[in-house]
Amino acid sequence: MTTTDAVTLYTDGASRGNPGDAAWAYVIVQDGSVLASRSGFIGTATNNVAEYHAVINGLEAARAFTRSRLEVRSDSELVVRQLTGRYRITREHLADLAGEVRQRVRDFAEVRFESVPREHPCIQVADRLCNELLDAERRRR
Repeated sequence: MTTTDAVTLYTDGASRGNPGDAAWAYVIVQDGSVLASRSGFIGTATNNVAEYHAVINGLEAARAFTRSRLEVRSDSELVVRQLTGRYRITREHLADLAGEVRQRVRDFAEVRFESVPREHPCIQVADRLCNELLDAERRRR
């Protein structure tokens, strides 16, 4: 894969309490430039559910930029390992979310999932988007 055709989706989810108020965010990057970023509020959910929602929403958005190769990077080792088959999914609600991911993956010629450290600059942007949204939601109440 050359850098000119690589589109990378960075995702993060956050939950204040587990479960608690939860949000997801993604950042879509190509050749070092941010193509899109967005966050959303879920309501009460676990961190793992928020991480899955970040991937689902990010895959949906990435379709606008590529139908070819997509790299999905997350700091959630659990989600990445479940989606790549390294871990079994034993919780029904997570299996349902993984099914939604698999459905959206079909929109691309190739999707690769990778776990990256939370210190990665794009993961930090997604984390900041989650936390800003959770802060705004708390103030709204």
